[in-house]
Amino acid sequence: MMKRSRMFKTLKKGFKKLERAEVGAFGNDISTPRTRRLAMWHFHLFDHAFLRGIWTNLHEFAPGAWRSNQPSPKRIARYAKMGIKTILSLRGDKDVSYTLLERQACEEHGIRLVITKKAGARTALKAEDYVEQIDILASLEKPFLIHCKSGADRAGMAAALYLLHCEGASIKDAKKMLSPRFMHLKSTKTGVLDYILGMYEKDVEAHGPMPIREWFLTRYDREAAREFKTFRSFP
Repeated sequence: MMKRSRMFKTLKKGFKKLERAEVGAFGNDISTPRTRRLAMWHFHLFDHAFLRGIWTNLHEFAPGAWRSNQPSPKRIARYAKMGIKTILSLRGDKDVSYTLLERQACEEHGIRLVITKKAGARTALKAEDYVEQIDILASLEKPFLIHCKSGADRAGMAAALYLLHCEGASIKDAKKMLSPRFMHLKSTKTGVLDYILGMYEKDVEAHGPMPIREWFLTRYDREAAREFKTFRSFP
């Protein structure tokens, strides 16, 4: 077991070294055929884009509102033909391959790209972070697409918040955005997202209806949410 553990750590270290070398080859510049090609290699190998070639996790969850996993430049071109006007990335604004390629493709196809600070998939965010995300979602021009890396967790939570705040959906329907259908697993650490929606549900059942944005501002208990560990935390 110890030998296997050391071997895994050695492989992981080597893989990280290879990734740093690859990133260093193009930096934050993909304006030439060579650097763009290197960025595409990084995108497919280290961001696992090759796995998203067929499986896109694309779904229209409200009229003119779509969610998916990280789109490639080719998919962004297809989305432009679909009429998508805005793309919201929940992965944070860093000069890495997926952001550089996405920004370039959106500029090429006339799509507005909005990038938020990295949303949490395995941890409870501050109330103001959720409120900021809600306000951004409410400002997006339709048709729009929201995405994280896999389209399972962060995109699911954002879709749920959008449905609650902008569409007046029930909590029951909003919670459907976090389901195995989208590869979201409640039994892992990402179940904290279900837990937060469950906290909201129980609160309004006990004290009466309250808009989700107002709830985050006035009654959301981040420390209680951070106590979530696994599916065993659910009542």
